[in-house]
Amino acid sequence: MRRIVVLVGSTRKGGNTDLLARAFVRGASKKHEVEVISVADYKINPCIGCNSCFTREGNKCFQNDDMQAVYEKLRTADIVVVASPVYFYGVSAQLKALIDRLHTPMRNEFQIKKLGLLSVGAATLPGLFDAIKMQYQLVLDFFQLESIGMVLVNGIREKGDIDGNPALEEAYRLGENVE
Repeated sequence: MRRIVVLVGSTRKGGNTDLLARAFVRGASKKHEVEVISVADYKINPCIGCNSCFTREGNKCFQNDDMQAVYEKLRTADIVVVASPVYFYGVSAQLKALIDRLHTPMRNEFQIKKLGLLSVGAATLPGLFDAIKMQYQLVLDFFQLESIGMVLVNGIREKGDIDGNPALEEAYRLGENVE
């Protein structure tokens, strides 16, 4: 049994990204412990690049927000799955703030070995997910992580548009097949 943390980067509960992440969680929960961290539930300030976490006791950030709780959850994760809407060719700003706050030596304590990606976008342009996929690959390479896979779905604009989309089954199967 693995411990999976799903980072949901949408502030819209019940939105398309949330539904895609839930499909993954349903599949993964059959064999693994899964916890969802939704940016809608946490107040996380952006990193300001001061690097004080490199010299502070316990590598703690000086910012007093909910990121400390996120660090604790990530410390025990074996697998992280990132789920984000695409607003302008990248992950949501709220999720990016969380990701940027991982610029801390504290991340060296994490035992994460695998990473997955779920993303939903309204546009149908062929390169819609290119920047996200590039960042995903850079993180895999830098941290020497294994990819569990990705589910990327475009042409999904309004809340609920993903209902009935084959991507939900694909996300479910991705979760179900996580080793």
